[in-house]
Amino acid sequence: MTFPLRSALFTLDAERAHRAAIRTLSLWGNIGTPFSSVTDDSSQVTIAGVTFPNRVGLAAGLDKDAEAIPGLLALGFGAVEVGTLTPRPQPGNPRPRLFRLAEDEAVINRMGFNNKGIDAALARIAKLGKRKGVLGINVGANKDSDDRVADYATGIAKAAPLADYIAINVSSPNTPGLRDLQSRPALDELLAAADAARGGTPLFLKIAPDLDRAGIDGAVRAAIDNRIDALIVSNTTITRPPLVSRNASEAGGLSGKPLRDLALAKLIEAREASGAQLPLISAGGIDSGDEARRRVDAGAAMVQIYSALVYKGPGLVREIVRALR
Repeated sequence: MTFPLRSALFTLDAERAHRAAIRTLSLWGNIGTPFSSVTDDSSQVTIAGVTFPNRVGLAAGLDKDAEAIPGLLALGFGAVEVGTLTPRPQPGNPRPRLFRLAEDEAVINRMGFNNKGIDAALARIAKLGKRKGVLGINVGANKDSDDRVADYATGIAKAAPLADYIAINVSSPNTPGLRDLQSRPALDELLAAADAARGGTPLFLKIAPDLDRAGIDGAVRAAIDNRIDALIVSNTTITRPPLVSRNASEAGGLSGKPLRDLALAKLIEAREASGAQLPLISAGGIDSGDEARRRVDAGAAMVQIYSALVYKGPGLVREIVRALR
């Protein structure tokens, strides 16, 4: 399947194409779009008191600085998750840092939480007014932070008045040492601080697909003990299944179709570990309505997509919404 802008975007390197897509979506949203989140009674789902118009969310990483929320909602997403946002602006890792693996329908990134800082993004969000969809704000810690727990608490406190939910990202592989926060007791300390900072805003925890079963069990138990409202399973992987693309050896987190089976397996493990006490949002390798249905059948309340949009185009959103009715 192709879409009109794909050929043009694929003539650019991956990061320039990404920026071009954001600029286009931002312009489209600013001039007023004819569509909003797809919704009807059979599409809606409620998680942590938030009613999502449908079960298809945009994963964090596409709109890092909250520049294109109206345009993205106009594609039909039930939720758009922006970020990851850090307390202070940071440039991220050196370029090149984003790679298409076209033959594998995959992406490798080592972006490193490049963003203009949470204050700039929140100022942009505050100007939007009423939204026709759910907004998630994904928060992280600065790479050079002396107190990462404080960074998360700061981001959560700032985001809480404007977010429908906040996602805590401790699972990116591109900030050294960040994934150590997924293990107890460090995770308990972080989540307790997050709970204290959130006010009444729901908190979701995003974990890595590279956790073993004991790690999944620990993360789930920490989430339940610290009143986290949902778990996003999962982020990109540092593992490498068989790949054929020329960029396969690049360092960073792998997403897209090769992540599909691993992401499903970790969803099932999280479901078993939680005993249905924690709503689950499945991400990773979802590129069709059939695959999204597979995740819901395995216990997901919602799904998130991102990398598949590169290869399947924006029509994928509404295709999945229809499949999940």
